[in-house]
Amino acid sequence: MNPAPPYTPIACERYSELELAILRGQFLRTHWRRAQMDRIAVVRPLDLRTRRGAEFLILRDTEGRRQWWRLDRLISFEPVPG
Repeated sequence: MNPAPPYTPIACERYSELELAILRGQFLRTHWRRAQMDRIAVVRPLDLRTRRGAEFLILRDTEGRRQWWRLDRLISFEPVPG
């Protein structure tokens, strides 16, 4: 099993945008990379946490599952209109 690569912090501006989306209850269209595959997903961000030296977005996916995503795997995100 390969260990996770070292965490690379995201820009403070992007972190602040995630905080605002959480406060506003906005859904986000996300583009993220996991296991060398790019994925697009609409999610509802719930919180931001730090664990073991990495920052994570806690979210609910469209099936209602709660997940933790490492922020340095998040390629882009934007609010979903509506």
